[in-house]
Amino acid sequence: MPLLIDRQLVENKWVFINPEEGQQSSDLVVGIEYLLIPYALIEEIAILNLEAMGPQLLGVQINGDDDISDLAKWLPQLTLIAIEFPVFRDGRGFSLARQIRRLGYQGELRAVGHFGRDQLGYLQRCGFNAFDFNGDIPTEELVQAFDEISFHYQGAADDPRPIYRQEIISELS
Repeated sequence: MPLLIDRQLVENKWVFINPEEGQQSSDLVVGIEYLLIPYALIEEIAILNLEAMGPQLLGVQINGDDDISDLAKWLPQLTLIAIEFPVFRDGRGFSLARQIRRLGYQGELRAVGHFGRDQLGYLQRCGFNAFDFNGDIPTEELVQAFDEISFHYQGAADDPRPIYRQEIISELS
């Protein structure tokens, strides 16, 4: 499935393994180079990864119900953090993204699930740099949605300065 990463169409290499869907934890170690797991399993799987896997990359998928208070200690081992938007009206992912970027995470931060075209610019401002559109192939029109809002009054992950600290006068003339 293709995704957008840094506004470029890229093939998804990550394999999401979820024991709730009948997949066993022991299957996670063998032969998967890009492993994405639910956040609830990070301690168990990270230990297996460190002991047995060598070059494998590890990512976690978080949803709004997860308590991410322990996430900071795992950040150096994570290449991907995916934040799930289970329904369109669930905005907790925006807050989670800001919290994760404030912890200093510099890797791929991916929005997964139900979010709309009109939210893309806001998702990017919160720190997302990758987007999984539930199997839909992103179009050029969709990529243009990132730039539809040209001025922002509040600071965010992309620019922490509020509008009165930004130099926009020349852009308005």
